[in-house]
Amino acid sequence: MKTLLLSTLLCVILSKSAAASPLPAQKNPPPPAAPRNRVILIHGLGRSPLSMIWLQWTLERAGYQVTNLRYPSRGSDALPRALERLDQAIHSQNQPIPGQIHFVTHSLGGIVLRDYLAGHAITNLGRVVMLAPPNHGSELADYLKKCWLGRFILGPVGCQLGTAAADLPARLGPADFQPGVIASDGPGIPWNCLLFHGPSDGIVSVQSAKLDGMADFLVVHGSHTWIMWRADTTRQVLSFLQHGRFARPEKP
Repeated sequence: MKTLLLSTLLCVILSKSAAASPLPAQKNPPPPAAPRNRVILIHGLGRSPLSMIWLQWTLERAGYQVTNLRYPSRGSDALPRALERLDQAIHSQNQPIPGQIHFVTHSLGGIVLRDYLAGHAITNLGRVVMLAPPNHGSELADYLKKCWLGRFILGPVGCQLGTAAADLPARLGPADFQPGVIASDGPGIPWNCLLFHGPSDGIVSVQSAKLDGMADFLVVHGSHTWIMWRADTTRQVLSFLQHGRFARPEKP
């Protein structure tokens, strides 16, 4: 009998102790990491990803996942191959599921992107920054493609970058996105500047760089070749990608 009473009392004490000492609450699983926005860099005619490497480093330090696209800009099939490489970069299976996909282009790279977007929809398209783009063609291309040496220098794609209605920039028509455009007004090659009637960098005029519907426009005093290496250019690229506008000093 005593044994039964002691067993009952022990069970009551243990049950109350268990009720007073609940199991530790399980920690909530950490939320999934937010997807990193991507930036695809597209270089210009006759260049390579090395020409965009400073922008790549700057954007990576700012937290972006950067693809520095390599594509052929010369040869008879250069443009179709460039569009194919761009499509592969956008839909790469080696990349994590992205947030938005931004683009930063230089010169011909802007025309390659316009050509691609004219026939492809990107559902997570972010912002686009174009550096010195020949959106209305280049007077220098008009001049060079008149002779065989100039056509050799330009290559088949470069010969399509003139200002005529039959040339590639005019055939693309209006863009259905709103880029930020940065043009340059020199110093360019002195004798090249004689071909232009207004400010230019010796390869693309300031006026030609503009695009209907662009979200913002800015002119920097730099050369066409090195515009993407300028500190003020990289600062403006970051500003547009983050805020949708270029940074300007506040008016007093």
